[in-house]
Amino acid sequence: MAPRRPAEPPALRLAGPLRRLRRALAVAPLALLDLPAPTRDPQQVHRTVNEVLSRPEFRPAARSLLDRVWAWLLGILGELLAMLTATAAGSIAGLVLFAVMVLLIVLLTTRLVRGMSRSPEVAAAVVSPPRRSAADWRAEAGAHERDGEWRQAVRCRYRALVADLASRGVVEELAGRTSGEYRGEVGRNLPGAAEAFAGATALFERAWYGRRPTGAAESARFRDLAGRVLERAPG
Repeated sequence: MAPRRPAEPPALRLAGPLRRLRRALAVAPLALLDLPAPTRDPQQVHRTVNEVLSRPEFRPAARSLLDRVWAWLLGILGELLAMLTATAAGSIAGLVLFAVMVLLIVLLTTRLVRGMSRSPEVAAAVVSPPRRSAADWRAEAGAHERDGEWRQAVRCRYRALVADLASRGVVEELAGRTSGEYRGEVGRNLPGAAEAFAGATALFERAWYGRRPTGAAESARFRDLAGRVLERAPG
């Protein structure tokens, strides 16, 4: 009778699969490296991203005074609850006292908020910053064109077009609105000029955000598209 072969240890049985797994993992990063080389300057991409993210619509909203006071109260209540429930003997009495205090604070806050009303005198005294007129924007655009600053010129002509449309009731000019929002508003309120306005907006976005080469030809093209838009606009 032939002698039985000793059982192969588990470590030896796993050696082959582990070697194949290591070879696969060694080759995998090489596949990831087979990517097309980037065509854009990393510094330019970095500047463009920072410029877009610095726009007002991407800034975090400022917290109101009431929000800051409420956060402060919650912090105090949390510390008080931790002190009251620090021991087992005082946990039940502490929870009851904490609940009573929260109820009192909620009642006081509700009465305070209901009693607050905006003063008509104060509201009348608040002066909103005046918006620049389309004529001012176009004058600045002309100055930039004379200096050869075509990107700035296209930006100013875009702002002039928006100001013109706002004065004619087509769009609502608000701080922080994006070019895409204006494009959608023109499409809804003035569909006959939607295509021309979309073309003008694309020129502005390519020049200002995309930093595409911009010169006299792009500025002339923008003026032509803006003229088509205003021909369709009322007023």
